[in-house]
Parts: sequence; structure tokens; C-alpha cells
Amino acid sequence: MTFDDRLEKVMDLANVLPRYKPDLMDLAARSLKFAVKDTAYEVDITRDRLQLFEYTEYFLSPRQPLGGPGSRVAVMLSYNGSAWLNTVIASVYLVGNKVLAKFASRGHELMGLTESFYRPIFGDDIQFYRGDGRSFMQEALQDPDVSCVIVFGFDANVIPYEADFRRTGKKFDFEGPGVDPFIVFPDADLELALDDLMTAKFSYSGQTCSAPKRIFVHRAIYNEFIEKLVHRVRQLKVGDPHDPETQVSPVGSDLAVSRIREQLRDAAAKKARIIMGGEIDGNLVYPTVIRDVTDEMSGMQEEVFGPVVFASPFDTAAEVLARARNNRYGLRAAVFGGPEAKAVARALAGEKYCHPVPDFTFGKFGTVALNAPRPQTWMGSFVTKAVGRYGYSGWIWETVDGQFRLAQGPKLLSIETSLPG
Repeated sequence: MTFDDRLEKVMDLANVLPRYKPDLMDLAARSLKFAVKDTAYEVDITRDRLQLFEYTEYFLSPRQPLGGPGSRVAVMLSYNGSAWLNTVIASVYLVGNKVLAKFASRGHELMGLTESFYRPIFGDDIQFYRGDGRSFMQEALQDPDVSCVIVFGFDANVIPYEADFRRTGKKFDFEGPGVDPFIVFPDADLELALDDLMTAKFSYSGQTCSAPKRIFVHRAIYNEFIEKLVHRVRQLKVGDPHDPETQVSPVGSDLAVSRIREQLRDAAAKKARIIMGGEIDGNLVYPTVIRDVTDEMSGMQEEVFGPVVFASPFDTAAEVLARARNNRYGLRAAVFGGPEAKAVARALAGEKYCHPVPDFTFGKFGTVALNAPRPQTWMGSFVTKAVGRYGYSGWIWETVDGQFRLAQGPKLLSIETSLPG
């Protein structure tokens, strides 16, 4: 099958996906508790990204599957999404790989629906795995036809597999958590920063790896910013995910809710001020704003996978740069303001594309936005825009010329699962 043949099938997927939009919205609301408004937007964005693959021919058409003809890539996907997963699968398929995809356990019904519209298009070239995560990893490591394993998940769950990938020589691509800094200087456009924070933080009720997690605001504008933020957060509609007006719905993961509960307790015990929210009813985490947090609090060190804002003032560019770097995760950073903001953004940015590193690199970020909202900086991601991570947010393990190595930084899955033609 040629590149053009595969591209035609991806375009068929782009055209078919909108027909299943109501079903995806319903299943995401029932199985994952995601607001139908978020899923509707996700389906539209995914269709646009799939259509962008038409512009990849000049650099993807000569490439060959990483493991040679007939090889496949095993992909374990996270629960926080219903449609964007198609972009990941398509990017790996387009360069000639067969694909074995595993959805999260709570997305079982979504996987069944996805398989129903994939099979007429892709046949057996894209298959779906119904076992648990541990079995998936074991079988992928043992299968001689699997050249690469891609996992979207939590770093602590995959680090123990390093020895297995060293032994087998298979490539491993991990896409993990973010504890992303969101930095606002006094000369920033506050409305732009607030608009982006509200969209990026509360979409999917905060259940995205690239949602802002650590909110740093210059002391000169700190009180004003918090006051404006609280006013906006109070306007959020909380409730049933099936309600088209709902913006914040229950969190889909019991583990995420448990972690948020502990993060709230830790913040209160260490004298942070919960000025709005702080209530949890079952899996419904009410929109929460916590001010005057400090860096040792768990909500500033761990991923907060829910609608909770941890905010802290800073006084100088040097201070906030050091604090932003003081974390083991390095997915995305957002900076708003003038010359000082620009300098901080440059200092936080890693290299343009994934590269070998001697050890995990902390204090750098795969994507850095300067006065730009998340939808703009994430445009074309996984298709024409390389995205990726530093620290424990993501990495590649691979064996090259007999040598095992670690690589970090932004990347395209299509490039990483193929070889030059």
C-alpha cells in the first residue's frame, strides 16, 4: 500500500468522524463524565487535524515503517479524550505501520464505537486490544512484529519497564503528565491571560495534561488578577455532563479525585487560602481557587487533574524562572507580558526537536507559549507541529547502533515510528 493509499483512508476517517459526533458525545458523558460541549469541540478539532495530514506528503511519503514492512506499533491511550486519540493513531498508521491500540478501561465502549467505524476503512491494519495494561505491555514486548510502544499515562507506571526495553531493543515513546507553569507579568494583557487560563484550565474539568497547573502572578497585579479570576470562575456552569451548558462535570478518575482531595488538605494544612470552592461531592470537584500557595505544597509538585487553581505571587523574573524550573515535569509553559516575559520564555524553552540527553532534563519545557493562547500553540500538534516533553513528562528509550539511549523534547510520532526512505 502506498502513502497515497493510506492518506486516502485517513481522509475517509476525517469525513466519517463527524457522523459519529452525537454518539461520541453521549459515550464520553456516560463513561468518562466529560461535558458534551468539550467533546463536541474535540471532534471538530480532530477532524481539522486529520485533514491537515494532506500537507505532510512532502516529508512523510518517503518514510518506511520503523520495523520494516508488516511491523506494527502498540499504542496505549489515556482516558481523557474521545476523538483526539484518532490523530495519534492516524499519525502512526500514515507512515506504513500497522497499529495495535488500547483504550483506557473506562473507555471500553468508546473503543468499541471507534472500532466499528475503523474496520470498514482500515480493515485489520488497525486493531484494538481488550486486555489490561500490564498484559498489553508484556505482549507488546514479546511480539517480534512490534517495533515501538507508545504510552500515554503516568511516569511511575512505566519507569520500571526500562530494563525490558534495554533487553528487547524496542523503541519506547512515553507521553506523560504536566505540572505546567502559567506566568503573568505586570505588563501583560490581563484579559488575554485570563481568557487563556479559563479555557486551558477548565476544559474537560481540568483533565488535560497540558492544562496550567502552577499559576504564578507578579505581586504588583496579584490581588487584581485573583479577584478577576474568581469572578470568572463563579460564572462556570457546574453539573450534568449531558447538559449542553455544563462547563464543569465530575472528574472521570477516582484516583485523580483522591489525589485532589489530598492536595486540598495539604494546601490548607500549610496555610494556603482556599478562597473559592474546595468541595468534593463524589467525583464532582467544584471549581476551586487557592491563593498564596508555596512550592513545597503537593498541588504545586504533582499533577492536579481537575478544576483546581493553585496560585502564588512572585516578585522578580529571576525568582519565577527558578520556581518554574523547580519541578520534575516539563510539558508546556505559558508566559504573558513584555521584555521580562520574553526572556523567561526563552530560558524555559528546550530544543526545537527531540534529541539525545545523558539523563532526564529538568527545568526545560517542550512547548513554551509567549502571549499566545493554548489552542494557538497546540495548532497542528501530532500532525505538522512537534510536541513533546522534558523531565518525567515524556521521553524516548531506544537502541541505536547497539547503544541504549534516552531522548527528550518535542517530536512527531509519525517521524519517531518510521525511518527515512
